[in-house]
Amino acid sequence: MSESSPSSSPGRLGPRLRVGVQLPEVERRVEWPEMFDLARAAEDVGLDSIWLGDHLLYDLPGGVTRGPWEVWTSLAALATVTSRVELGPFVASTSFHAPAMLAKMAATVDAISGGRLVLGVGAGWNEREYRAFGFPFDQRVARFEEAFTVIRQLLREGRSDVRGRFHAVEDCVLDPPPSRPGGPPLMLGSVGPRMLRIGLPHVDLWNTWWSDYGNTVEGFAALRERVEAAAEEAGRRPAEVGATAAVLVRFGKGRGRVMGEGDHNTAVDPVPGEPAALAEHLAGLAEAGAVHAQLVLDPITVESIHEVGRAVALL
Repeated sequence: MSESSPSSSPGRLGPRLRVGVQLPEVERRVEWPEMFDLARAAEDVGLDSIWLGDHLLYDLPGGVTRGPWEVWTSLAALATVTSRVELGPFVASTSFHAPAMLAKMAATVDAISGGRLVLGVGAGWNEREYRAFGFPFDQRVARFEEAFTVIRQLLREGRSDVRGRFHAVEDCVLDPPPSRPGGPPLMLGSVGPRMLRIGLPHVDLWNTWWSDYGNTVEGFAALRERVEAAAEEAGRRPAEVGATAAVLVRFGKGRGRVMGEGDHNTAVDPVPGEPAALAEHLAGLAEAGAVHAQLVLDPITVESIHEVGRAVALL
């Protein structure tokens, strides 16, 4: 729900909390007519955002190997069939592209969408796809730090000149510039201490995956306290960097969200998809300081998105 939504109520769902949904990754094969339907459904029911994982390949149980659609091409396509929702990678691995090219793609998608991109970034984790596509898996945080510097400078200042161990750009200029002064909001997709030290001085938002906080309001509140302490050490004011949380939600036909071998998901209790229970959980996250909740639905279908719409309407 947007900040101006009349159904926002400070007593229940704080006016700053936004609710979005992650579209399918490799849970099942999804062709583009359905992807468009899912994106339109999210917008039609009043959600604030749609998100796509930036991954390339998973080995699934049963000997099946499957990959999702490429994230940046997909975001550009989804931007053309929506008009209001924010959209972004959840989150973009800085290892998959030269950093200046990632900034170029982000500025392009932001322009196509009319200024609706939220740029989530991270260092990646799925070694299988790195090896398969020929990307280095070592020193990912050090590589991220250099790449993030280039990306941030280009999007926010329009120019970068960096000569590092892993990346070098010489008087690089981002033109056309982003559609918004200072570029799209930046979101750090990690709560690791070293990643926080790198990202918190600069980002607008941080995100936690459900396995990082146990998929509970209490776990999120405790994690937010730790991240906010790190933000203060980085020179940011309390709550200056918005807290966002991925939430695993299961509906009656859900069978468990199974991803690839080595997946960073751990066993947690999903939030029930029944509208009243989901609404209560979202209200709790808002009270615990979340500004955005990205829902990962099991199963992810047009019908489950409509159920989320009913939960949000209760608030």
